[in-house]
Amino acid sequence: MFRKAKFRAELASLIATDQLCIHPFVVAELACGSLPNRQKTLTYLDILNSLPIVRVADVRVMIEARSLWAKEIGFTDAQLIASSLATQGTRVWTLDKRLGAAAEGVGIRANLR
Repeated sequence: MFRKAKFRAELASLIATDQLCIHPFVVAELACGSLPNRQKTLTYLDILNSLPIVRVADVRVMIEARSLWAKEIGFTDAQLIASSLATQGTRVWTLDKRLGAAAEGVGIRANLR
């Protein structure tokens, strides 16, 4: 998403209006990859509001309760959905088709402009 020019303005707007949060697992996954201006990027990500980490047992309950099995999402995606559901008003902003479909299925997908 960092590389897609059409989303940079929206991302900047969300940050400027304090409407963007991030999950610690997402930051950790990004840290495993190659990032432009690595230290600066990770520092900026660490400054964003952070979603809570949901207990594994609670994520498993959510997977069953929301019928999220066999949706081709992984644990990090399930954790992100659980954290978003646990934080009122939070929506998932993603270009990932499977995560987007799962988030949409539980009513928390953000519309990308």
